[in-house]
Amino acid sequence: MSIKLSISLFFIFLLGSQISIAQNSDDLFSQARTAAFDHKQYTLAKQLAKAAILKSPDYLEIRIFLGRIYTWEKQADSARLEFDKIIKLNPQVEDVYIAYSNLEFWNNDTEKALSICNQGMSLFPNSVDLAILKAKFLNDLKKWSEADQVISEVLTKHPNQTEARALATRIRENSATNRIGVNYTFVSFDKQFADPWHLTSLDYSRQTSFGSIIGRINYANRFNGNGVQYEVDAYPRLSNTFMAYISGGYSPNLGVFPQTRAGFSLYANLPKSMEAEAGFRYLQFGDNTWIYTASLGKYVKSFWFNLRTYLTPSSGQVGQSFTLTTRYYVGGTDDFLSLGLSTGLSPDDQRNIVLINASSYKLQSNGLTLAYRRSIKSFHIINLKASWTNQEYQRDTRGNSIELGVGYIRRF
Repeated sequence: MSIKLSISLFFIFLLGSQISIAQNSDDLFSQARTAAFDHKQYTLAKQLAKAAILKSPDYLEIRIFLGRIYTWEKQADSARLEFDKIIKLNPQVEDVYIAYSNLEFWNNDTEKALSICNQGMSLFPNSVDLAILKAKFLNDLKKWSEADQVISEVLTKHPNQTEARALATRIRENSATNRIGVNYTFVSFDKQFADPWHLTSLDYSRQTSFGSIIGRINYANRFNGNGVQYEVDAYPRLSNTFMAYISGGYSPNLGVFPQTRAGFSLYANLPKSMEAEAGFRYLQFGDNTWIYTASLGKYVKSFWFNLRTYLTPSSGQVGQSFTLTTRYYVGGTDDFLSLGLSTGLSPDDQRNIVLINASSYKLQSNGLTLAYRRSIKSFHIINLKASWTNQEYQRDTRGNSIELGVGYIRRF
C-alpha cells in the first residue's frame, strides 16, 4: 500500500470517527459540509448528514444538503425521496423548491422542474431565486414571451441582479418571433479619404425552433462607388450551455464589399454570469483572408464587460485587434449606455470590412465608441452611436475619422 493511499485512508477514518464523537447535529452538519466542499468526500458527507438527521429529524437544512449531495452524485431517486420528505414535514422552506426543481431540470424534465418552481413561487411570490429559475425553465421550454415577462419583473425590482441580467439577454433575443431593423452610418475622414462614406442596412430576423435566422441587405457608398451585399446569419441553439453563430455573405460589387464572407463562432454560457466565444471569419477580396476571434464577457450587477480579440495571420506575421466594451444597463435588456475602446479593425463591423485586406489593417489604429440603446414599450428599440478613430493608414501617417450612426428595431 502506498504512503499516499495510507494517508488518504487515515484521513477518511479520522473524519469518519468523528460521527460518534460529535455531540450535536450542528457539529455533524459542519463536518459534512467540510467533507463535501473542501475534500469532495461525498460518501462520508452523506454518512455525517444522516447521523445528524438521526439526532435532529426536523433539521430540514441538513435534509436539503443531503438531497443536494444525492443530486450531485446522480442519485436522483434518493434525492427526490429526501426533498419529498422535507415538503411533507414543512412546505414553507424556500430552498427545497430551488434544489428540487434544479434536480429535475438537470435530469431533463423541465416540465416537472417548472411545476415544482411554480409550487414554490405560490408560497414565496417575492423569491428572486425562484423567479430566475422559472424564467430559465420557460426559456428552455421555448416559452420565450412568458420567460421575458418573468425576468423583466425581476430586473425592474432588482436592477443589480447579475444572474438575471445575463439570463435576460439570452431570453430577449428569443422573446419576439419577428424583428425588423434598419441602420444608417455616416463616416467622415480628415485625411484618409476625400469623400465621406454612407452605409445602410435592412434586416429581418425570424425566431424558429432551430434558433434565430437573420437576412440582411447592406448598401454602401464609398470609394466613389456604390455596392450591395447580401448576408444570412443564424444562431442555432445546441444545448442549454452552447449556441453557435453561422454567417455567410455575397456581394457582386468587389471593392465596395468583399466578394464573399463567412463566419462561425461557438458561444458558451459559463457559471458566475460569464460567457465565452471562439471562432473565425473568412473574407475574399481576390485573396483569401482568415481571421480568428475569441472573447470573454461577464455581468457584474448593472454592468457588462467584454474583451475581444481578432488575430489575422499574414506573411509570417499576425495582425492583432482588441476591443474592450462596457455596458451600463439603465433599465431592461435593451436599455443601456455603452463605451468601447479598441485597437485594430473588427471584421464584424460593416464600416471596417473593406479595410481589413489592405495593409492599413496591420498598422496602428485606436478608437473610442459611445452608444446608447433604448426600448420603447418593449417592441420598439432605438440605437445611437458615435465613434472616433485614429488610423495609421500609411506608415507614420495618421488620420482621424468620425462615425455617426442611428438604428431602429421593431419586434413583433
